[in-house]
Amino acid sequence: MEGNNTNSKTPINQEHSINNSTLSMFQAVIPLTVLITMLAYNIFFVESQEWFGTYTNQIILLLAGGVAAVVGFSNKISLITMLAEVWENLKSVFIPIMILFLVGALAGTWLISGVIPAMIYYGLQVLSPEIFLPASVIISAIISIATGSSWTTSATVGIALVGIGTALGINPGMIAGAVISGAYFGDKMSPLSDTTNLAPAMAGTDLFTHIKYMTITTVPTIIITLVVFGVISMVITTSGNTDINSLTDTIQATFNITPWLFLVPFVVVVLILLKTKPLIALLAGVLLAAVFSLVFQSEILETLSNSKLKTISNAVFIDTEITTDNEKLNDLFTAGGMKGMLWTIYLIICAMIFGGIMDGIGALARVTKALLSVATTVFGLFASTVISCLGLNAIASDQYLALVIPGKMFKKAYEDKGLAPENLSRTLEDSGTVTSVLIPWNTCGAYQSGVLGIGVGEYFVYAIFNWLSPFTTLLFAALNIKIKQLSKKIVN
Repeated sequence: MEGNNTNSKTPINQEHSINNSTLSMFQAVIPLTVLITMLAYNIFFVESQEWFGTYTNQIILLLAGGVAAVVGFSNKISLITMLAEVWENLKSVFIPIMILFLVGALAGTWLISGVIPAMIYYGLQVLSPEIFLPASVIISAIISIATGSSWTTSATVGIALVGIGTALGINPGMIAGAVISGAYFGDKMSPLSDTTNLAPAMAGTDLFTHIKYMTITTVPTIIITLVVFGVISMVITTSGNTDINSLTDTIQATFNITPWLFLVPFVVVVLILLKTKPLIALLAGVLLAAVFSLVFQSEILETLSNSKLKTISNAVFIDTEITTDNEKLNDLFTAGGMKGMLWTIYLIICAMIFGGIMDGIGALARVTKALLSVATTVFGLFASTVISCLGLNAIASDQYLALVIPGKMFKKAYEDKGLAPENLSRTLEDSGTVTSVLIPWNTCGAYQSGVLGIGVGEYFVYAIFNWLSPFTTLLFAALNIKIKQLSKKIVN
């Protein structure tokens, strides 16, 4: 998902799952049941979804992790074993957390430098409401294919598209769904993406065979996505040209708008294409935007604080709010800086603690093996793989484990059924890579909602490509369409 240019996760050979023969299936699902029950109660029965305050989801994850630890103790799993897995999980998200901090700084400096306002200004003139949603899918897909990273796509053009679409009066959930659909299509099909390299490595096939085989299910899914967004664009009510003109006039009156501002995102994208480490690329974007703010937006810096450097510092670390005469723009011209990323970062840390304990007690391996035992037919094997990937995205809160564990567990089963390894690698991507963003406490869901400022619950329905992909792969398996065999004999 994030792409090898964005997230330097634990090396593939270190991703693992602990087996525990003494743990029963009933015991393995107890923590998961507790987690789902508390989350469901909070969502459906608690006003404002703050059962324990602002950090309700984080506390629920920790409580479920505590239940998992109790299950582990009852099976004589040592605290050291569980803590070791938690530590491995926390180490694996160190780089993503640093990236999140820099994305917060990026949002703040890109606001005060005029980069985001310029993107919105020119975008309002080019992207009409009638084509905005499908255009957002296509733009995000192109950037994501080029960079191999859905995270980078969201942090750059994604933020701009949300700003433009919101200014046009389009539902933010729709905009985020379009951006995420395009970003994950591009990420999934890009040879630069780490998940696109990881899936065939786990299944035992090569990269380009995997990408070619993915087009069978991925192309129909993205076409359906574009058609649906095209229909939505024709029926929704958006702001008229008068409102758009009012917005662009206000932006131009507030900021010094010039095409030179696009040099900042251009440099970031070029650095990523040159395979510069993501932290360096994003830091360059922050520093360059800070310089541009001094050059192009000197008056705004002075109005926000008596010290220009203090204004820049606040944009990086705390928050920034630029007030205009237009209420829509006031909502858009607000950035939380690094501080604004703390909720998301705490969520990721708590998710890694829960996932680490679940892995430490052997629950992840136990659930996956149970699914494998009921896969007696070809379709059953595909279905078990999909369920396993979806489950691990929710249980382990980690997209990589959702690819690695099922990949290792199901590889032999696909061979025994006479199925080519690309069947497994494609199914891993169709169900593991793209659905991670649909889980609020998964690192991917937490990142996207934090960066775009739109909750998973708001964009879930509109992330059409992401939730449709598993159904597409199951449909093709059920109808035996393009299911490649190891031999001419079809094994049922």
